[in-house]
Amino acid sequence: MERVVDLDQVAMEVDARVAAWRVGGLTVGELTWRDHAFPWAQQFLTDRARVGDPDSVGVTLARGEDQVLEVVLYRGGWADVGFLSGDDGGALPANDITSAADFGRRLDGWVSHVFSARPTG
Repeated sequence: MERVVDLDQVAMEVDARVAAWRVGGLTVGELTWRDHAFPWAQQFLTDRARVGDPDSVGVTLARGEDQVLEVVLYRGGWADVGFLSGDDGGALPANDITSAADFGRRLDGWVSHVFSARPTG
């Protein structure tokens, strides 16, 4: 897989936001890493030091049980973004990500989309 985005820089973008998310009432899960070199079925690890050739990094944010955002970014420049917010949920568009800063801006938008309003359910 082509390396478009530096996942260690992405981790720094996430880490820079954790304190503000927690102040805002969000629970922030540990970063999860997947190593490209691991055989299938690949494991997700929380210890970056155990991942020699990262091909994805992910994080889960939640407020209670009915507002959740799960994001997994792949070094090729796309992400799997799923959310639940009350009666609403699904996937959010996440392709053509060009840098860690670009990811950070999009992450801010996804967080705003999911957590800006209280769930209606």
